[in-house]
Amino acid sequence: MPLVSNVSDTARWVAVYRAWETARPDALFKDPFAERLAGARGRAIAEAVPLPARNGWPMIIRTKLIDDLILASIAEGLGRVINLAAGLDTRPYRLNLPSSLSWVEADLPAMIDEKERLLADANPGCELKRKKVDLIDPVARSAFLKRATADGKPTLVITEGLLIYLDEDAVRSLGRDLASSPSIRWWIADILSRSVRWFIQTTMYLRPFALLPDPDPRHPGNYPWAAVVRFERAV
Repeated sequence: MPLVSNVSDTARWVAVYRAWETARPDALFKDPFAERLAGARGRAIAEAVPLPARNGWPMIIRTKLIDDLILASIAEGLGRVINLAAGLDTRPYRLNLPSSLSWVEADLPAMIDEKERLLADANPGCELKRKKVDLIDPVARSAFLKRATADGKPTLVITEGLLIYLDEDAVRSLGRDLASSPSIRWWIADILSRSVRWFIQTTMYLRPFALLPDPDPRHPGNYPWAAVVRFERAV
């Protein structure tokens, strides 16, 4: 059985990198829950990654950039965050958020059940709800977004690590869903170059990062493989 056999395993793997970054004296962010969420399976996956990619710099930088964009959106009047395919993300617990902020996590039932079990003793800093949704199903996804944004609060949608699993038509469909709700003002996504996306999809996540140099995550340089963007609705 391969170490990475499903999307939940990639969530555990990414949690390992958040735990490693947290342990650094000069950490870009702190995630006190990452170690428990990663578990033994997440650590085994990370240890199997080829050595040049083992520091996890793409995930570390992505995490920090999205953190900063969320906080910037709050300063601009954000009322709700919807995190699609939230996985083992812990931002409602670790970021300094206003208690009035509404945060909604959407993911598959098994992922949500596992996360609720692992974080049963933790308290989020804002209003947090979790919804079980098959986000690949366009009908279920559209219905969920309509319900979640019905009250008109200025909303930010996060699709961290999600678009890699969708083909072009599915990404366009998701974009139309987001555009159809006037409440959704911002959309944060991570994007990859076509070559990196192809490598990831054909080698199950681990090998492509071994092809990349091993830069310092604090000074990554100008590498054209990936980016984090925040789209904003024109008003």
